[in-house]
Amino acid sequence: MTAEARHWLELIRELPLDRHIKIMNVCGGHERSISQAGLRALLPRQVEIIPGPGCPVCICPEEDLYQALRLALDEQALLLAFGDMLRVPVNLPRSQPRSLEAARASGADILPIASPMEAVAIARQHPERDVVFFAAGFETTMAPVAALLSQDLPPNLSLLISGRLTWPAIAMLLESERCEFDGLIAPGHVATIMGPEEWQFVPKQHSVPAAVAGFTPESLLAAIYSCLRQTLESRPFLDNCYAEVALPHGNPTAQRLLVNAFDVTAANWRGIGALPRSGFNLRAVHRQHDARERFPDHTSDSRRRAGEMPPGCACAKVVMGQIYPNQCPLYGRGCTPRNPVGPCMVSDEGACRIWWASGVRTRIEAPTCPD
Repeated sequence: MTAEARHWLELIRELPLDRHIKIMNVCGGHERSISQAGLRALLPRQVEIIPGPGCPVCICPEEDLYQALRLALDEQALLLAFGDMLRVPVNLPRSQPRSLEAARASGADILPIASPMEAVAIARQHPERDVVFFAAGFETTMAPVAALLSQDLPPNLSLLISGRLTWPAIAMLLESERCEFDGLIAPGHVATIMGPEEWQFVPKQHSVPAAVAGFTPESLLAAIYSCLRQTLESRPFLDNCYAEVALPHGNPTAQRLLVNAFDVTAANWRGIGALPRSGFNLRAVHRQHDARERFPDHTSDSRRRAGEMPPGCACAKVVMGQIYPNQCPLYGRGCTPRNPVGPCMVSDEGACRIWWASGVRTRIEAPTCPD
C-alpha cells in the first residue's frame, strides 16, 4: 500500500464512527479495485461498502440479448459484440442456444470485438453480408459508438443499441424504500464524459453525501473518507476525488457526439424494470443503420420476459445493493464463472464474478430487505 493510501486509511480510522454507515459504489470498475485491493478488510467495522448497478452486462435487457441471438440464428447476420456479452445467459429451454457463445458453437456467425472501429473494418471486409454490431454499455462505451456514427458507415452495417445512462438507476434507488445507503461513490469514467456535476442531484435532492472517485486505492479511500465525513457532519455535498481526470462539465466533444447520435428514452434494465430517460436509442437520422428498423422484431409480447433473471438467480438484488454477491442462493452452487447462471457472474465488472475472482467461495444467508 502506498503512503498516500495509508494516509487516507488513517484518516478514516480516526473518524468518530459511532454508527453503522453504508456506502454504495456505482461502478463495476470500482468494485473490482475495492475487492482486489482488499479495502473492505482494512476499513473500520462500522463502514460497509456495497456494490451497485454499475455493470452494463448485468443490466442489459434479456429481450435485447434474445434479439441479437435471433439475428444471428434466423437472419444469418454476422453479429459482432463486446466479448463479455457472448456468455450472458438468456431465459430459453436447454434444448436451444441460451447465449451468443452457444449460438456461435451451433454455427452462427458471431465475433467478439474490443472496439467499435472493428465493426466498420469487418463490415467492409464482408460487403456481401449483413453485419450487426450489438452495442451494449454505459456512457463511456456509447460515446465511442456515437463517434462511429459520425462517420460514413458501410451500408451493410447496422447497430443493435442497448446503451444506458448510469444516473437514473441511482435516482430510482434513492427514491425507493429499498435497502438504503448513506453515501455514494460516483463513477469516475462516467464523470469524465458527462461531468461530475451530473451527480449533484444526489446531495441536493436527496441529502446523501457523494464523491466521484478514480480507480486507485488512493482515490477510492479519499472518496470513502469524504462520504464518511460528510455523513458525520450532516453536510452532504458532491466531492470530486478524481479531479485530475473528471474535469468540470466533462468532455463536450463526447457529449455532442452522444446528442447527435442518440435520443434518450425510457428503457428496460434487466432485473430492475423500465426507468424513464435511461436508454440510448438511435436518432431517426441514423435509421438506415438501425438493426431494429432493418430486421424483424423477434421479441414478441408472447416471449418477452420483462427483464427476468433466470430462476433462482438473485442478480437483481445484487445489482440494487440489497444483498452481497455471496448471499445469492446460486452463488457457487451451479453458478460460477465457468458456468454462469446469472449475468453478474459473467463480466469482469459484475459483482459476483469480481467476488469469485477475489477468492470469495463461501455462501452466506441473505438479510431480509424490503422488496
